[in-house]
Amino acid sequence: MNWLNRELVQIVIDNALQDDLIRGRFGLEKENVRVDQEGKLALTPHPKAFGSKTENPYIQTDFSESQIEMITPALDSIEETYHFMEALQDIVSLELEGEFLWPSSNPPMLPEEEEIPIAKMSDPVADDYRKELADKYGRKRQLLSGIHYNFSFDEKLLVRLYETQGHYKDFKEFKDTVYFKVARNLLRYRWLLIYLTGASPVFDNTYIEKCVNLADSLDKKSYYFPMMNSLRNSMCGYRNEKLYYVSFNSATEYVHDLNRLIQQNELLSVKEYYSPVRIKTSKGTNPVQDLVEEGVAYLELRFIDINPLHKIGISMEMMSFIHLFILFMLLKVDESYNKEDQRIAAVNQDQVIMEGIKGFLNESEYCQLTMEEMALSFINEMKEMVELLFPGNEDYRKIIDGEKQKILHSELNAASIVKKEIQESSFLTYHLDKAKKYAEESIHNGYRFTGYEDLELSTQLLLKAAVKRGIRFELMDREENFVLLSQGDHKEYVKQATKTALDSYSTVLIMENKVVTKDILNQHGIRVPSGETFQNLDEAMSSYDTYRSTPIVIKPKSTNFGLGITIFNRDYSREDMEKAFKIAFTHDKTVLLEEFITGKEYRFLIMGDQVVGVLHRVPANVIGDGIHTIEQLVHEKNKNPLRGKGYKTPLEKIQLGEAEEMFLKNHAMSWNDIPQLGEIIYLRENSNISTGGDSIDFTDEIPNSYKDLAIQSAKAAGATICGVDMMIDSIEEAANDTNYSIIELNFNPAIHIHCYPYIGKNRKADEKILDLLFC
Repeated sequence: MNWLNRELVQIVIDNALQDDLIRGRFGLEKENVRVDQEGKLALTPHPKAFGSKTENPYIQTDFSESQIEMITPALDSIEETYHFMEALQDIVSLELEGEFLWPSSNPPMLPEEEEIPIAKMSDPVADDYRKELADKYGRKRQLLSGIHYNFSFDEKLLVRLYETQGHYKDFKEFKDTVYFKVARNLLRYRWLLIYLTGASPVFDNTYIEKCVNLADSLDKKSYYFPMMNSLRNSMCGYRNEKLYYVSFNSATEYVHDLNRLIQQNELLSVKEYYSPVRIKTSKGTNPVQDLVEEGVAYLELRFIDINPLHKIGISMEMMSFIHLFILFMLLKVDESYNKEDQRIAAVNQDQVIMEGIKGFLNESEYCQLTMEEMALSFINEMKEMVELLFPGNEDYRKIIDGEKQKILHSELNAASIVKKEIQESSFLTYHLDKAKKYAEESIHNGYRFTGYEDLELSTQLLLKAAVKRGIRFELMDREENFVLLSQGDHKEYVKQATKTALDSYSTVLIMENKVVTKDILNQHGIRVPSGETFQNLDEAMSSYDTYRSTPIVIKPKSTNFGLGITIFNRDYSREDMEKAFKIAFTHDKTVLLEEFITGKEYRFLIMGDQVVGVLHRVPANVIGDGIHTIEQLVHEKNKNPLRGKGYKTPLEKIQLGEAEEMFLKNHAMSWNDIPQLGEIIYLRENSNISTGGDSIDFTDEIPNSYKDLAIQSAKAAGATICGVDMMIDSIEEAANDTNYSIIELNFNPAIHIHCYPYIGKNRKADEKILDLLFC
């Protein structure tokens, strides 16, 4: 049987539109109810951490306070969309205290109807609408959750296809025609996707009594219908009370029929038309009127179950198959979708849900075919489509073949697997175990913004905090970690998390220049190390005899992350000093030689008039075991998943470079030495995290006198956000004129070390930046 429109396929080939065809914009919306430790519906309010329930574009509440909805933006690839939803799930899971995201479309253990909390919105109209829905459909039914798959074709594809056509009034008419054709085909054959994505075969005994009484039981707590794969899409699911006819021939007819149903009091609003496929506009203010004026922007597939076999409820392979199926619906021969066709499509949906795929189709034209035969026919033509348009693409073939096996072998379907695994446990226990497992994975991902791991970790954390709060972001320059944050009309440009409009350019230049910084701090009576500057190596080396017996620090005038710094706190040779100066001169034309200040080094993170966090940064080190060499111990310590390179992890890998080798030499050691059990071997004098150091939070231990000095130092430079590096002899005593020294101001302080210290608690520095920017 030939399903493809060969003429349209040939147009794509003749105009080389294959790349444009496969491109598109993808989005996911996913509802999850929250549950407590026992798998009972959480009756707590929507978490305040996510801000406004309606204005947060990423995390909202649905029908109930207990029901969270996560929404990705429209993205350019399935992979990006999948990872963004995973990041949203991580962000939400980390905010839930003693609660979990329920990983099924079917509700958990439910209380009585009246105890299920309806979402309280700031808009009285929205509150009334939810109450009317609760009365009409029942609260338990409305807790059924699912995934919406949003898709739009690449605009370039539509424009080029339009140029090949000659019988459309304008581009808008052509574009609407394309989307309505795809919608008609999807609705007519949705039964196949429902069969492949159904994953809610079993439900709890606390669900709607009528459905429980009609079903069979596994253990008097877990109920099912023998062949059912999707409760949510069934007659016991959440759908309109009866089948409403709405034309999908054009935007005008579609809008006319929806308005008619509202005027006849059949529907409360357009939103109550629970079509398995919705036509969507780019605006949300008046979806009916906007559709006529603006045209179709994308399609929303609403019938996809949450698959508990996958953390976010859907696999990347299934997302790709749905995409290919949509393309097939575009390139397929168009068919009618009149009132009778819609009735038959609904009957086919119920049949595949309750009886499986072996039965005959309920269509007069194809009544001799079983659903399985029709499905395999579609699969074979999809493979032919891929061969014609994307020859040699093994990934697409594998994806299609994978779904073909589910058609041939029903035990491979998600619903069959879930049902089998529940039989070995129970509905409640099975899903609660999955919920806890996925929560653990989110905790493990902790600091990462999935899909954005190429960014510096501080930027990742800032973006995650923005998403949680409902602040939109746009990557202006990904390589430079340059982002635009926006909330309504308020926009802020941020680079590397802490470079913001809160600090002037001159302030940054002051902190960048260590000579100027020292002079300004001196003028404000703040203690800094003494020393001098050099512009060339010969001039610098002439100071050797002056300082040869003095502990010193050699560093570039303008540097960051501890680069180019060498510390000598004991005897050193002329060759050692020369090597240190050469290293420093590779980073700047001017190099500083300063007195070495004794004590421990602490990093104060200043934001506004507040010390957000204080860290004692321990220099890169290893602990001996009496067996392995120093070099081997470094390699072993670097295996810690918290350590990486390029500021994308909470800690940096310890380097085995020239500076570390020189430090060991100055302490009469080498890489091949074997330290004793428990012996601490330091590899650097400077304690920067960027060179492999360890971060230990001391925010609560540091006396206020030192915090006040750090704030004064920032103010002296005019800085709103900065890092103040201070040497302190002993934090047991308050600051005085001799027991501390400010060794550096940092204009780009890393915030991740305060959010994820080696030892200590998260100081929420990412949140504090947003407080300052969007106060």
